[in-house]
Amino acid sequence: MGVRENLSHVIEQVTKAAKKAGRDSGSVKLVAVTKNVSVDIMREALAAGINAFGENRVQELVAKQPQLPVDVEWHLIGHLQTNKVKYVIGKVHLIHSLDSWRLAREISRRAQERGLTVEVLVQVNISGEETKYGLPPGEVRSFIAEVAGLPGIRVRGLMTIAPLVPDPEQVRPVFREMYQMASWLKQELPELPLDFLSMGMSNDFTVAVEEGANIIRVGSAIFGPRPNLRRDNHGEKIGG
Repeated sequence: MGVRENLSHVIEQVTKAAKKAGRDSGSVKLVAVTKNVSVDIMREALAAGINAFGENRVQELVAKQPQLPVDVEWHLIGHLQTNKVKYVIGKVHLIHSLDSWRLAREISRRAQERGLTVEVLVQVNISGEETKYGLPPGEVRSFIAEVAGLPGIRVRGLMTIAPLVPDPEQVRPVFREMYQMASWLKQELPELPLDFLSMGMSNDFTVAVEEGANIIRVGSAIFGPRPNLRRDNHGEKIGG
């Protein structure tokens, strides 16, 4: 199937999952993960109704962005090194992968230089995998509270990457725990706009939606398998 047909199938699955959970499917933002996807194919996705693209790599995002309409919503979903922050300030709608105080300070510094406020999600290693980036759950509240004091940066919620397993039902407890953490943090820090919970990829997004995700990051289910799609050396499935 082509991009349009694949996208229609993904939307159908999201709708069913949301209905099963008693939710409105319109509350779920679909970010199409476009690592190794050509600009021509991305234009097909735009024509099919996608309005948000997620890139793992800064250099790929920066190369593609000028070739697409200015109203495209860009998300940086991969690990962000501090020396790459300067290239994405003012170019992305949301950074999904804030995972250290050092990175938070650099985002804040670069944002202040540009007179901007950068919106971010805090990446949580909820499953405790040693190969994954993200804060341990026990450190998240204090970290968000500290970051909230930095100028030029606004925490909007949480992101996690679940373990890649054959049966998506195996990661349901991971997503459920993330939702519980997100709900608890909203009560603990009511002054902050912690509205977003980014979790779920091509292999498990329906379970994520059932468990409360309102941002899902889907690549291969839309664009098909890509030869260079692999798990990187931090255990993350590149490309969604």
